[in-house]
Amino acid sequence: MGAVMIEVSGIKIALDGLDGSDGAELRAVRGAVLRMLRLALDDLVSVELRKRSVDARKKSDVHLTCTARIALRGGVNAERALLAKARKRRAGKQLKQVDDQPFGWPQASTSTGSRPVVVGAGCAGLFCALALAEAGLSPLLVERGDGSRERTTAIETFNQTGVLDPECNIQFGLGGAGTFSDGKLSTGTKSPSHRLILQTLVDAGAPQRILWDAKPHVGSDILPKVVHNVLARIDELGGEVRLRTRMVDLDVTGGHVRAVTLASRDEATGDVHEERVATTQLVLACGHSARDVYQLLRDRGVFLERKTFAMGVRIEHLQRDIDRAQYGSAAGHPALGAAPYKLAVHLPSGRGAFSFCMCPGGYVVAAASEEGGVVTNGMSLSDRAGTNANSGLLANVLPTDLPGDDVLAGIALQRSCERAAFAAGGGGYVAPAQLVGDFLQGVPSSAGGAVAPTYPRGVAWGSVEGCLPDYVAETLRGGIALMGRRLRGFDATDAVLTGVETRSSSPVRVTRDQDGQALGICGLYPCGEGGGYAGGIMSAAADGIRCAQWLIGARDGR
Repeated sequence: MGAVMIEVSGIKIALDGLDGSDGAELRAVRGAVLRMLRLALDDLVSVELRKRSVDARKKSDVHLTCTARIALRGGVNAERALLAKARKRRAGKQLKQVDDQPFGWPQASTSTGSRPVVVGAGCAGLFCALALAEAGLSPLLVERGDGSRERTTAIETFNQTGVLDPECNIQFGLGGAGTFSDGKLSTGTKSPSHRLILQTLVDAGAPQRILWDAKPHVGSDILPKVVHNVLARIDELGGEVRLRTRMVDLDVTGGHVRAVTLASRDEATGDVHEERVATTQLVLACGHSARDVYQLLRDRGVFLERKTFAMGVRIEHLQRDIDRAQYGSAAGHPALGAAPYKLAVHLPSGRGAFSFCMCPGGYVVAAASEEGGVVTNGMSLSDRAGTNANSGLLANVLPTDLPGDDVLAGIALQRSCERAAFAAGGGGYVAPAQLVGDFLQGVPSSAGGAVAPTYPRGVAWGSVEGCLPDYVAETLRGGIALMGRRLRGFDATDAVLTGVETRSSSPVRVTRDQDGQALGICGLYPCGEGGGYAGGIMSAAADGIRCAQWLIGARDGR
């Protein structure tokens, strides 16, 4: 049973006196609560910050808006008296009594049966395996890439030399693609497991402020340690983890999963060892870039369907310009940090453009996972102190935009755009880049301006639109103009476009039924972004826990 507390919302905190530290904000919230509720300090047992957001709707009055939960020394009777008094004043609308019942890990009534196998150690796979381990089911977690330290080395090597490891890169390895894309934890989805996920990340080393920040992030300098600690917890609970191990085959007989074939490479000899692992419960959390897995699933008769996805470019501005556009004269205040943005516009054509994975004070990263293709993404470190802001600038690709009836046609389109970008960059994973002003006029760029590109392999100035379908390029062109009306300076002529961004989501869905299993196949659980059921760290982690609940329910006969 959770503790009954009073939740106070709409707490306005002025920026004056704040220094950017969590302690200063908590003290300000406590003081505001005491004044709002006319309490003495001794009346409070605790004040817990639950939500903190920046209100910049009026540039002349940028401030913080907070929600807190409080416990009173007089207990339930004191809380009832406070609520009764508050109802007589305006403050009554800002108070409510809440039963803080935490969401716990799913529990299994039995641990008998075959060991569940989870393929993929991104957000979805990690949290699914952790939930299964917490339930005492000793899952086998398989990841094609390396652990955090080795993965960081592989990415740094690629950035410096252009030598790509197709099995370990920004897409593949412990933590998945989210580990090296800022660690944004904002989500538009609702799930009772969100608080549990955040607390698990904090316990693993993430900053505690993610528990209350309305737009929480961890940072790509901290996340590798966090996912390593989550992995260690799975191992501690009796799960088995195999890195540098790929799923290469799947045995589905009579509509049931029977086994999975795993391949691992001996780094000393180069020999590949394959092992058949019997299992009746397999969670597929391979991520949106495991194209070989989609091919395998199609070949084994698993039902797949096309889904809408998005492609485009990365757009970079000076962060100071974004700060001024968002916060006005308050820009630069330590309590605000680097300003984010989120934009979406609709064009007369019926299509729309939108920002994606916006990284304040961040960097454009080289996110290729296949040789001969350029892929971009974005990341920020925990301090978000980089000179530039960047985000994906994307347009949707609809299933009806794709030719033929091949369910993997979206993957073919992604790959063709990535190879076109590789060619436009002149090879070596150099990326094509173009100034926004030139892009809007339809002319190639010959040099940069005030915004220095941060893509680590370097850029070749020219044109990005030849790397994208015409309808995507035209949508982005119209979208930039409209977004410039929403956010001052977004359409600045010397902002930089770097191509191409093709991996925001999967173009394929592994369709599942109401019990979470792939259509017509008992024991196969598509999960997370790769399955087509998530779109970020939080939604993927929540889907991982949801799949664990389905799997446990099937074992227990529920």
